[in-house]
Amino acid sequence: MNFGLAAERLRAEGIDTRIVVVTDDVASADEVTKRRGIAGDFSVFKAMGAAAAAGAELDEVERVGTAANAAEPLFSVPDRHLGLGLGIHGEPGIQDVPVLPARDLAALLVERLLAERPEGAGPRVAPILNGLGDTKYEELFLLWGRVLPLLEDAGLEVVEPEVGELVTSLDMGGCSLTLQFLDDELERYWRADAYTPAYRKVAAPVAALVPAAAVTEAAAEATVVPEATGASRRAAETARVAVEAMDVLLREQEETLGRIDAVAGDGDHGRGMVKGIGAARRAVEQTDREAGVAFVLGRAGEAWAASAGGTSGVLWGAALEAFGRALGDDAEHVDAADVVAAAQAFADSIVHLGGASRGDKTLLDALMPFVDELRSRVDEGADTAEAWQAAAGVAVEQAAATADLRPRVGRARPLAEKSVGTPDAGATSMGMVLTRIGEVLAVRARREGVDA
Repeated sequence: MNFGLAAERLRAEGIDTRIVVVTDDVASADEVTKRRGIAGDFSVFKAMGAAAAAGAELDEVERVGTAANAAEPLFSVPDRHLGLGLGIHGEPGIQDVPVLPARDLAALLVERLLAERPEGAGPRVAPILNGLGDTKYEELFLLWGRVLPLLEDAGLEVVEPEVGELVTSLDMGGCSLTLQFLDDELERYWRADAYTPAYRKVAAPVAALVPAAAVTEAAAEATVVPEATGASRRAAETARVAVEAMDVLLREQEETLGRIDAVAGDGDHGRGMVKGIGAARRAVEQTDREAGVAFVLGRAGEAWAASAGGTSGVLWGAALEAFGRALGDDAEHVDAADVVAAAQAFADSIVHLGGASRGDKTLLDALMPFVDELRSRVDEGADTAEAWQAAAGVAVEQAAATADLRPRVGRARPLAEKSVGTPDAGATSMGMVLTRIGEVLAVRARREGVDA
């Protein structure tokens, strides 16, 4: 989703941008399109990078990436009690098995991969035995010594294998085995030179392609503040106050949100939300006081997505940008109906990027009822603050109700049963934030007569 957001920004600037999704983890799902990418990222990006370096057009680079992804499956294993089917962001495995000696572990990895061998694949393979960050190289090489004979016994021709820490998850103990089945084209790209900070297969360094002065000039142009109407500047001031209030709230609730997320996730939702809102607040504080609401929330969203990471980071970042764009820097007025439209744009951006629906046990289960209630209250004649507070109450109720749901998307999906009985962390934080924003709107309405 971070890549999706980046692609949308680039396309908005007129830059043709493509996305190639890696789906190599055979343990994460039976359906190929639902599989995650782990160390297969390396094989796909290596092929695309080599094609681009050879001067291929964008269409060709995209085709090579798609072909590379279609050609290789992967299976990954962490920790002492072997968890099968983990993710590279620390997600728990899908199945636990007793610890195996290297010989048996090698057989398990190779057998599962060969069972997923692409139809019509030839005998040449590019293997990657990847350490996940805290596995000793001695152990990786020992395991490779058991894997290689199994590949050869299966009639495979091994081409320039890689053994080491190439796609890691901080200090996770474990490994993954990737087999990329090669044709003539993919073998050429696999053998091609590469030059990056983390991986090199090259005879000589590559010179910088973009002068530093050009980068500085482009950055300066990107910070030009567009003119804004008085209505948009007043809305921007409300946004500044709301962002500050959200920052205080999420710092208070960080531990609670992390504890909820740890039941069927990696426990980082509270930390991610704090990092995101902290970055958004700093970005807002640095914006020109004459800036309109679209510019202010645009900077906040960009900072949130860049700093928070993870699913919620990119979703909140994109949604804040969408909310600001819906109100606009050139708005002649910002009334309750405009806020409803902006809230709908906020929700639509999350649906578009995340691909989830109501009932999937995500933040949408709090957000979508909020938007519906907000619209209903405004249609009945309520002002922004009154309607927002009533809708926030509905969001909190619906967030609590997610405890009865089973997750159908995201990292928690493989642990659906474990999730039952605990509300979704994203829906919970959404309800909290919407409630706090409602309080901000009510205070400003009482003190300053500001409706939005």
